[in-house]
Amino acid sequence: MSTLSAIIFTNLAGGVLSILCAALFVLKARPAWIPMLVSYAIGALLGAAFLEILPHALNEASSVEAMAMTVLFGILLFFILEKLVLWRHCHGNECEAHSGHEAVSSSHGHDHGHDHGRSGMMIMVGDTFHNFVDGILIAAAFMVDMKLGMVTALAIIAHEIPQEVGDFLILLHSGYTKRQAILLNLLSSLATLGGGLLAYFALQTVQSWIPYILSLAAASMIYVAVADLIPGLHKRTELKATVQQVLLIMLGIASIWLTKFFLE
Repeated sequence: MSTLSAIIFTNLAGGVLSILCAALFVLKARPAWIPMLVSYAIGALLGAAFLEILPHALNEASSVEAMAMTVLFGILLFFILEKLVLWRHCHGNECEAHSGHEAVSSSHGHDHGHDHGRSGMMIMVGDTFHNFVDGILIAAAFMVDMKLGMVTALAIIAHEIPQEVGDFLILLHSGYTKRQAILLNLLSSLATLGGGLLAYFALQTVQSWIPYILSLAAASMIYVAVADLIPGLHKRTELKATVQQVLLIMLGIASIWLTKFFLE
């Protein structure tokens, strides 16, 4: 499979898969699964960032210090974008969807109020931008190494599913039907392919940008895991929940390591 074919297939399949899984979570109303998936996603994101993406960025770069500065810049950039409501993953306590438990229970209580502070369309604008950036990151990884591309795609899909759950719930509570919510999310996912294609053709002429884009990819994964996902886990302080969270985070890291091992 060529690099371009891998980028197209992974971006399309990953977008559709994450949306279908999210739709199943929402429509089947299994809220207990969502915190488990979030814990796994944390491990997958951190594993991909530290075990795969950063090592490749350092190997490709001429300066370790430049890569470290890029990661720091990326974390600050994603914080600013989130503050500007352009990049919101809907996992934290202050998100409109709050948690999967709260949002799903609200839907069971038939609370269809439209008081989320941000319209469904604004959610889609932010999600489309996010998907576009994900496509760029996946393409950059594939252009370095096929294995790195697969690991990056796996980590992105892992955190896309709980994010899409939050998007679905906000759309439903904003007055959209289930069919409309699925259609809007599918259309938004096409931005991943657009970002991937743009990156593929642009980066062929500016190969020197790839290490910096990989460092930004690592920064985005670290930021999402540490700033968006981990704070939500602290709401459950009982020992059983903590052990479960740690084990699932370790499982997420292990899945990245195993993917790396089997693809070598």
